[in-house]
Amino acid sequence: MSPDPAAPALSRRKLGIAAAVIAVIAIAVVATGIATRTSDAARLRERADAQAVPSVVLIAPGKAGSATTLDLPGRLEAYARAPIYARISGYLKSWKFDIGSPVRTGQLLAEIETPDLDQQLLQARADLASAKANAELAGTTAKRWQSLLASDSVSKQEVEEKAGDYNTKQSMVNAAQANVDRYLAMKGFARIVAPFDGIVTSRSTDVGALISVGGGAGQELFVVSNTKKLRVYVSVPQNYVSLVKRGTKARMSVPERPGKFYAATVESSSQAVNMASGGMLIQLAVDNENGELLPGGFASVSLDLPTDAAALSVPPSALIYGQTGLRVATVDANNKIVLKNVTIARDFGKVVELGSGLAPDDRVVESPPDGAVDGDPVRVAGADTKPAGRSGDGGKK
Repeated sequence: MSPDPAAPALSRRKLGIAAAVIAVIAIAVVATGIATRTSDAARLRERADAQAVPSVVLIAPGKAGSATTLDLPGRLEAYARAPIYARISGYLKSWKFDIGSPVRTGQLLAEIETPDLDQQLLQARADLASAKANAELAGTTAKRWQSLLASDSVSKQEVEEKAGDYNTKQSMVNAAQANVDRYLAMKGFARIVAPFDGIVTSRSTDVGALISVGGGAGQELFVVSNTKKLRVYVSVPQNYVSLVKRGTKARMSVPERPGKFYAATVESSSQAVNMASGGMLIQLAVDNENGELLPGGFASVSLDLPTDAAALSVPPSALIYGQTGLRVATVDANNKIVLKNVTIARDFGKVVELGSGLAPDDRVVESPPDGAVDGDPVRVAGADTKPAGRSGDGGKK
């Protein structure tokens, strides 16, 4: 059978069609790849541009609360504290109360044995008796000579001399009596008594101890403290001095009684700023009828301060410190940064009360991005603006 001459031509035609189809597919694949890469590059550029705009969280300036507190350390002291010293020398004969014992006004704390003073008192009494005898004799003599003057037996000069001698002797009696009274008063100091109702908080002597009284105060024997009411001393920073007035209420706590608070009231202040601490010393009074508070201890005092209802507050993270001063970053309607200069009225730690520079409707950036300048675009995270909190909410220093 002879070969068909049309077969090779048909094969060549099929091969050409297949090659064309393959070429079209290859072109389509290449075009699809190029388009995909172009789209991915565009999306990457869009994402990079979006990430170049910082995202910020906005807050609204806080309003002042109904009450603001200032937390400061304080020191407790007895309302009345009397270190007791001896006024005379001798040996301690006995003591009646130890530390922690309650005492009443005038109650005997201790007695001092005073052998030297006893002998001085005996001598003074003997001198008084001698002076009285001499004065009595001088008085009798003066009367006798006065009677002789009527009969001109003696001269008037002699009568006046006898009367003057009697007056001198009487003055010596008065001096001797005063000396006896002085020694009796000193002997009274041998009894050491409580000056007021309170508690013995210190005893620094014992039976037989030598007690010497010289030019100084001598040895402290006892300390009696009135602990029914305590004084609390607090150093208030100068920024808050004008806000803490007499009658200001405070709340106090002590480490040994966690969770329990005591009411205190400002009674007075030093009316002067200490150069070393930069604060003014104030005195508060706190009731201690139950004896739960210990004089000499540490206390945490929260002072109630007046607030300005129109004052605005922001967290410290919103503040920008720079060469141009203190500023706050806000965002306008076009989501662009607007920097505003502000002043601080009071710093409460968690929030800062501003004195000027901010409006109530400003949208404040909670944590401004580094290097933020006026006009920088930002992306607001979230649809709502968070409140900054009130200056009375945790605003404690």
